[in-house]
Amino acid sequence: MKGKYRILLSAILIMVGLQMSAQAQEYRSATKYGEPGKAPGMKVKLLSTVGDVKTYAVILSKGDEAVSGLTEFAEKYNVKSGHYQAIGDAMHIEVGWFDYNRKQFLVVPIDTAEITSFTGDIAWYKNKPVAHTHMTASLKDGSVKGGHLLQLIVGPTLEIIVTVEPTYLYKKLNEEFQAGLIDPDIKK
Repeated sequence: MKGKYRILLSAILIMVGLQMSAQAQEYRSATKYGEPGKAPGMKVKLLSTVGDVKTYAVILSKGDEAVSGLTEFAEKYNVKSGHYQAIGDAMHIEVGWFDYNRKQFLVVPIDTAEITSFTGDIAWYKNKPVAHTHMTASLKDGSVKGGHLLQLIVGPTLEIIVTVEPTYLYKKLNEEFQAGLIDPDIKK
């Protein structure tokens, strides 16, 4: 009889632990975007101009926050729309996995990692430029994690090549997903 109680008690404790673990997970809004001012080491260089299209190197330094840096770049250089890719290293990353039931991002933390893919676009939402990035990062053991970029604290460097287009792109709130999505039909 003691053995059955012990097994039952163990099962209850495991279930409670799993439930507490699930409740401790952090979620973020799909319409919360980066704020400028957290990338003081950012440097920008115009690489080329072809017609109205410009290509820039945006270099972030140790401790800079990447979403903030891209937002600040887009504001300062009046980016109407654009796209980018990058390589580099990070001391800390938070990516999101979109939970369709909650209509929010489940936060997935990643510590020190090499950036293996970093790609995104810039469009306007509520009168502000928004950098929307998806990325992957390689961990010490070679495994890879990724998702929608929420935060990235740069290690030695993050080297971003940004192509700026002459035409505005705008986002609007998609009610079904509670997320700002590009709508090419919007004209202002």
